[in-house]
Amino acid sequence: MAVTLLEDASLFELAVPCAVFAGEGYELTLCATTPGSAQRTPGGLTLAAEHGLDALRAADLVVVPACMVDGYEPPAALLDALREAHTRGARIASLCSGAFVLAAAGLLDGRPAATHWMYADELRRRHPRVRVDDRSLYVDDGSILTSAGTAAAIDLCLHIVRGDYGTAAAAEVGRRMVVAPHREGDQTQYALPPVAVPPRAEGFGAVLDWALARLHRPLTIAELASRAGMSTRTFGRRFATEVGVTPLKWLNQQRLARARELLETTDLGVDAVAERSGMGSADSLRQHFHRALATTPAAYRRTFRAAIPQRRPEGHSPPELPNTTHTAR
Repeated sequence: MAVTLLEDASLFELAVPCAVFAGEGYELTLCATTPGSAQRTPGGLTLAAEHGLDALRAADLVVVPACMVDGYEPPAALLDALREAHTRGARIASLCSGAFVLAAAGLLDGRPAATHWMYADELRRRHPRVRVDDRSLYVDDGSILTSAGTAAAIDLCLHIVRGDYGTAAAAEVGRRMVVAPHREGDQTQYALPPVAVPPRAEGFGAVLDWALARLHRPLTIAELASRAGMSTRTFGRRFATEVGVTPLKWLNQQRLARARELLETTDLGVDAVAERSGMGSADSLRQHFHRALATTPAAYRRTFRAAIPQRRPEGHSPPELPNTTHTAR
């Protein structure tokens, strides 16, 4: 895989793919339009990439970090290299304002694309053919992936690891980086400030942790609301505002993630996996897998069982499941 070093590079979004992908079965290459040339960063540091854009020709994944929005014009050579990489089948991912680079290359025309909500209107103005999504954390549109800023860049990179090597591998990277558990792409980037709400020190964190420890139980929204000290109606409204999805959808997402982890890391039968993940029955688990991943639990296990990250030989593509996108609904 290749990460592009841009002029006035954002250190955080540049560091994220290096931290997530290094040592996880990916051969990471930092490249620039002019190899060896110093690129300044907003923090006053200078960075240099050893490799040129020819590194994109061999990469099956190209990550474009955030760029300066005002006054930055992506080099024509970079845009050409991105188009060429996409044409030959490489996945292209942008982090935060890196979407402006992909849009300039024409790779986002007619596609849904995420970027930081602060830049969404400018992206719409400059590139009206892009279907800008200013709410989702990230959008996986097959060969093109885009994310919002800062923490959402981590979410997208972990999503890529999860698709390549499975839930357990992504969870291990998350634990190493001490970041939050798996967040779906259609969770919101930001929450509107609640009106006339008493201050809470922990928000919904304690309730979510409590629920995660009891996914195997038949939890109800009323039970969660009671745990939070709210009416069911108030809990549902504020949960959707602060977490970005409804309580029921969040529960289903977490149960599916638990089921995927159990299929990857244990020899439990489908009935036992359904019970321990809170799906209830094997039939219910199969329905959720078909709806979310377009596959079956058995097929998923065959793909990802013991899929410990290893260095992939050149030209080898990671295992993929059909229709595993996480776009805004």
